[in-house]
Amino acid sequence: MLTLRPGSERGHADHGWLESYHSFSFAGYVDPDHVHFGPLRVINEDRVAPGGGFGQHGHRDMEIFSYVLSGELAHRDTLGNGSSIGPGRVQLMTTGTGVEHSEFNHSAHEPVHFLQIWLFPRETGLTPRYSEADFSADSKRDQLRLIISPDGRDGSLRTEQDAFIYATLLEGETTLTHTLALGRRAYVHLIRGTLEINGQLLEGGDALMLEEEARIELTRGRDAEALVFDLP
Repeated sequence: MLTLRPGSERGHADHGWLESYHSFSFAGYVDPDHVHFGPLRVINEDRVAPGGGFGQHGHRDMEIFSYVLSGELAHRDTLGNGSSIGPGRVQLMTTGTGVEHSEFNHSAHEPVHFLQIWLFPRETGLTPRYSEADFSADSKRDQLRLIISPDGRDGSLRTEQDAFIYATLLEGETTLTHTLALGRRAYVHLIRGTLEINGQLLEGGDALMLEEEARIELTRGRDAEALVFDLP
């Protein structure tokens, strides 16, 4: 079964310093039909204006990762981590029993554009943990690059959920296929461009939910960048 989630139907908030699109219910956006998809709870597409950011705030019992598209996102947390995340670098937090962090755009001129994504962990009360890694454009071009997994295989970041998350950049007639094990589901979020997935044409911001499907087929990308979530 295929279910298209048009990007134009996402929740939208404009706070001046922050413009955000919500794929699932978040803050003031409440949509009973889109609260979560399996363990996938949040996909927020955020644009933070120069000098803007999120002050220190707390999270617990959630797997949170940031995927930067342009600009630089400065991160600080109560685990003692501090870094600036640019395109190609992914940061992942297991918030477990509790972490506080802040995220800022310290540029005076350039906005930062990124996805913030949350997943429920497989269990609560875990020890908080932070990790980050670079995934080059070449490693994602015309292939599915594993960026997050439950065991950290192939240089991916390790999450406390039975989720395999891939990133890809796809152009032209190249076709990528990913097999889904029995009982698994998938969510594909198209960040930009256009892409055909299992015969459905998606545009930037759209997503496709796949249930009871044997495989995912991605093809005919035009400036396409996508995240593929293989989920329990």
